Amino acid sequence: MRIALVVGINYYEHGKALFGCVDDAYAVKAVLERHDGGAVNFDCCQITGTGPSDVVNRNDLKDKIEELFKADADIALLYFAGHGHIEASGGYLLASDSRRGDEGVSLSEILTFANDSPAKNKVIVLDSCHSGLAGTPPTGDQLATLSEGLTVLTASTNDQYVTEENGRGVFTTLFVDALNGSAANLTGDITPGSVYAHIDQSLGAWEQRPVFKTNVKQFVSLRKSSPPIEIDDLLRITEFFPSAGFEYGLDPSYEPEMKGRDPGMPPPDPENTRIFSILQRYNRLNLLVPVSAPHMWNAAMESKACKLTALGEHYRRLVEKNRI
Repeated sequence: MRIALVVGINYYEHGKALFGCVDDAYAVKAVLERHDGGAVNFDCCQITGTGPSDVVNRNDLKDKIEELFKADADIALLYFAGHGHIEASGGYLLASDSRRGDEGVSLSEILTFANDSPAKNKVIVLDSCHSGLAGTPPTGDQLATLSEGLTVLTASTNDQYVTEENGRGVFTTLFVDALNGSAANLTGDITPGSVYAHIDQSLGAWEQRPVFKTNVKQFVSLRKSSPPIEIDDLLRITEFFPSAGFEYGLDPSYEPEMKGRDPGMPPPDPENTRIFSILQRYNRLNLLVPVSAPHMWNAAMESKACKLTALGEHYRRLVEKNRI
């Protein structure tokens, strides 16, 4: 069972309204609910604060968060977009009815719920100002207090404000892009670590900086996207490259095109051209490079070879060890 609580609050009775948080929450819910291809992923509960007749009260917010982390789930995920507050006693997520910063749900309480959760994996994603404080106790020793299986991903450090562009949170836009496949590996898995890497690489040094804290023995997949290569083709990597550093020899029979052939060259061989199409896919995915040739076409027509890159060797080892 994979469950998610998705919260977006635009309306604040006693503070400045926000504009993109509810749309962000809808976008996150939509991408979490199903894998690429339509298979069911997370069972999502969404709560939003859009105006005076649709508010998220502090007590309701706290109760929902507590309920989320009481579930004995494979993954329990919390996403929050709204106002955040920080002071000497710690950080807070503000509900629609919060009159002052410390009337929100405290980050330390949320961490307590998550740390005590029976869920195998807990993921907290916060798109709010000062959210980087999550996981750090208010004592100032800066040591994160995360139980095993807990990951925290926040939009900014504890002293930064978050930004919006075109009516959407910059962080959440990148988060949704990552879940839609931008952060997928070659098997189509999208992990919290790969999501963070995508967001981190997309933001410059002078922009808000995302924060990633985790205590896991292995990453879990948050979502499956369509892999850029058929798994059966990827599994053949050890067939073509049986050992590290192996060079796969080519000749003109691997190239399907007749154009550019010199007299006496062997014609295309159907089996070799099928293999060559897989090797070319490896090349496009940076798994493989031609040896002493600018392109794979040249390597084939000049009877040269190709070899795996460092990334290709990584996937060769995964296949060799039955990790894929």
